[in-house]
Amino acid sequence: MAAVLLLVLTSAVAVGATTMAPRCDYVRVRTGPSTTYAIKATLMQTSRVSVVATVSGGSYGTSCGGWVSGSKWYRINAVNGHSTSSLYGVSYVYGASGLFKAVTTVAATASPAASPSATPLASATAPPASSAPASAAPSTAPSMAPSPTVAPSASVTPTPSPTPVPTPAPTSGPWETAPTALGDAITFYGRGYGHGVGMSQYGAYGRAVAGQTAATIVGHYYPGTTLGTATLSTVRVLILQSYAATASSPLRIYGRVGTWKVDGISAIFPVDAQLRMYPDAAAASGWHLTVIGADASTLWNGAAPASSFYVRPADSLALLQLYSKPTSYDRFRGNLRVIGSSSGTVSVVNWLGMESYLLGVVPVEMSSSWPAEALRSQAIAARSYAGYRLHPTSGTFDLYDDTRSQVYRGQLGEKTAGTSAVNATAGKLLLYNGAIANALYHSGDGGWTENNEYVFVSASGAITSGALTYLRGSSDRAPDGSSYDKASPFNTWHTTIYSLAQIQAVFAADSRTNVGQVVALDLSHRGVSGRLISVTLIGANGTTKTVSGAVFVAVFNANTPATDPAMRNTLFDLAPIP
Repeated sequence: MAAVLLLVLTSAVAVGATTMAPRCDYVRVRTGPSTTYAIKATLMQTSRVSVVATVSGGSYGTSCGGWVSGSKWYRINAVNGHSTSSLYGVSYVYGASGLFKAVTTVAATASPAASPSATPLASATAPPASSAPASAAPSTAPSMAPSPTVAPSASVTPTPSPTPVPTPAPTSGPWETAPTALGDAITFYGRGYGHGVGMSQYGAYGRAVAGQTAATIVGHYYPGTTLGTATLSTVRVLILQSYAATASSPLRIYGRVGTWKVDGISAIFPVDAQLRMYPDAAAASGWHLTVIGADASTLWNGAAPASSFYVRPADSLALLQLYSKPTSYDRFRGNLRVIGSSSGTVSVVNWLGMESYLLGVVPVEMSSSWPAEALRSQAIAARSYAGYRLHPTSGTFDLYDDTRSQVYRGQLGEKTAGTSAVNATAGKLLLYNGAIANALYHSGDGGWTENNEYVFVSASGAITSGALTYLRGSSDRAPDGSSYDKASPFNTWHTTIYSLAQIQAVFAADSRTNVGQVVALDLSHRGVSGRLISVTLIGANGTTKTVSGAVFVAVFNANTPATDPAMRNTLFDLAPIP
């Protein structure tokens, strides 16, 4: 909006407590009646505000279903049923009067059987408020799936033994302390994307834009750690799993750029020659291997030297192309270990040095267009995350190449800016008490990170893992109150509006959440960030079931239309989260 501040403000004219709603999405409310005052929230059309007065203020002009201008402002003392003092720390916020319209509110009523006990149920609040990013989001976002999770492999370093954990007292906002009755129209509102533990990638972006260095960034997200170095062995990445090779569809590997070789075969094969491998019951190894030149000549043909062997570059320039990998990102530095099974399937593991591995991780997990200090913080976190998971004397691989670990796309995923970040932080990783830290990270935290033990819980929400000192939840907001991950497309989010009957069908579809007709939710069991550790569903007949926040989200996403907006993480509520 363009505005001219009026030098004299007239006295307020009381209009009573009137419920109003924005006429369009992304309407801003401020600390004073002028566009020169600080923005406290950005509201969507489904938001509800309580207007207590109209005041004269600075001129405004903007588009909102047509051009709207004026100098009258509404004084607002509540947003979506929460007082502005509890939401924003001020007695009132102000919105341009032309951007709001009066609405008729209908009180939600709950079934008399909504509560299994005498505990009163709070009224469900109706509204959403999604913030438009204060600045344009970067052209490419980090992978949106909750990046690294606790490692799925049984060979990963075990979590510390559980220690008694006190019930958390959420400190990031106003939360319910009693079950909430579900009204006739239900929308879930949330902040952030991903598990919320450790580094927020969009938070790192925001901090780098604000001038923070990589050391400062990782120091915030991993308190108590130090930057150091450690001797790291070869990284083993599973890049193809259980490929069903046949004579007509064999495993195929090409040597590119330089010459290459196969362990157990003395020949050196030329550029662009290809290896083909398929089961052969007559061969001692159980596998047949053929190497064909670029001119279609047969360079080698016979039994594979073993069921498991290495394909290696024969010179420093060579890359190996795993043609059978069902993605265009199929060229790799280092060696490929081919592992054939007795069932006729074959897996391939990329063996390479840590720094070469990171070249294919950093610009994939974080956009190469982002600030250098953000990319360097990603390199440090990714190196630590991988280093923590190396177990060279056991198993056949250390890491997956997807979001089960961290995303790795080999040589074709490399970008100049990512390479610079890896080189600038060469060998640097996070240490805690002399050991490599488990540097978990995620896309966006919504303004607050979470304690590890409150996120990685059992399916029922029971706290089963030990607290790690360097994975503590804390505020991730700038001095002006905005979250550092505000450029994230999921800094705030909300679902579609559902009827009570639709929500009841969603949760009745899964045995873990089926309480018959769910009429209320207990959303009070939260971590320090407000992320839900568990959710209790309350049925009309008094039946209750408690599941982890993650299970609740998974059931919702699995049983709502794929075209509907998904729930992005466990930091959600039945009203917008400030």
